Amino acid sequence: MSASRPLGVWSAAALVVGSMIGSGAFLLPAALAPYGAASLLGWGITLAGAVLLALTFAQLSMRWPQTGGPYVYARNAFGELPGFIIAWSYWISIWCATAAIAVAFAGSMGAIFPTLTATPLRAALCALGALWLCSAINLAGVREAGRVQLLTTVLKLLPLLLFGGIALWWVDTRHFTPFNPTGQSLPAVAHATVALTLWALLGLEAATVPAGSIENAERTVPRATVFGTLLAGVATILACTAVIGLLPMESLKESQAPMADAARALWGPAAGIGLAMAMAVSCFGALNGWVLLSAQLPLAAARDRVFPAFFARLDARGTPVAGIVVSSLLSSALVAANYSRSLVQVFTFSILLSTAATLLPYVVSSAAWLVRGVGVPGRIVAALALVYSLYALLGIGGEALVWGGVLVAAGLPLHAWLRHRKPG
Repeated sequence: MSASRPLGVWSAAALVVGSMIGSGAFLLPAALAPYGAASLLGWGITLAGAVLLALTFAQLSMRWPQTGGPYVYARNAFGELPGFIIAWSYWISIWCATAAIAVAFAGSMGAIFPTLTATPLRAALCALGALWLCSAINLAGVREAGRVQLLTTVLKLLPLLLFGGIALWWVDTRHFTPFNPTGQSLPAVAHATVALTLWALLGLEAATVPAGSIENAERTVPRATVFGTLLAGVATILACTAVIGLLPMESLKESQAPMADAARALWGPAAGIGLAMAMAVSCFGALNGWVLLSAQLPLAAARDRVFPAFFARLDARGTPVAGIVVSSLLSSALVAANYSRSLVQVFTFSILLSTAATLLPYVVSSAAWLVRGVGVPGRIVAALALVYSLYALLGIGGEALVWGGVLVAAGLPLHAWLRHRKPG
């Protein structure tokens, strides 16, 4: 493995799996409980859409194996202004996701050590402590962040697969009836659950963002993207489906740690604590991965003079210090500004911002292959990925779309200022 490209195939795959499996796999069963077994429709559509997007990103990464991921694809296909909008939107989604996962980590630690999150201030300090520990790991270098990512991915993927595979034997099929307890039409339920399940699978494009630091990126990134998406998607759906079949709907809706509660109901208190520890490791690993991405994206944009130049400066270890520090400060501000709320409220608010800001890069990346890609099969895949992204975007809801529009618009004065300062 070369020093200039310190991430190999396993680290790249771990970045995808680790970024996707974070808090969502452990918390979503409670959010999906009101929809009963009908939530499987949402999972099916989301996994199919995620695979289509993964295949599209695989094609794009072979065509443009450069650091920046969705930003690079938007800029190369549509020009500088669309490139800036996607870079800005995706960067916002990253540090909002970082805040959400840090809060989820605090919640998982609170399930093990209740005193850590006994007050909103303590919970916020716990979240911020985890965030800045991951920032320190990333400041040590991309190679070190990759090693931590690989370790935490193994530590959280194995318990998730084991829990999902074993717990299925204890599923009570009565918990899956009625199939659709909402009384809404199945298409309406599918649309609503797609908006929820999407959060659990965000990050499928993670390996495309630091492509310049990945060994043999033209081959490694596509393989890591498709393999990682399939592995994380199957593991997440398996575990979440098992939880829905283990706990009564009324209990599940009120649960703060549904997977840990399901393990506790099956095998006793020690199992519940074990799953809470797995969730803590899961959140920490995802946090580490998203902090890595939060620096790589502005690095790529700054090199093209689309973001301020200080984001492109590297230290002696080749680390983009400014990107890590600024992104972590913004995530910290989001947590601190909402510390008086409950963990669930801060988590929900951060998810709202992150998901809204992520879907626009998904839409534009799919469109980029339609415009600049080659081959009919590849374009069909990209067209289906685009349809899915628009479908999910409409399902997010008006409030999230308004927030997304406001945040994107807030970056336009920065783009105008940078263009004014650009020579020539």
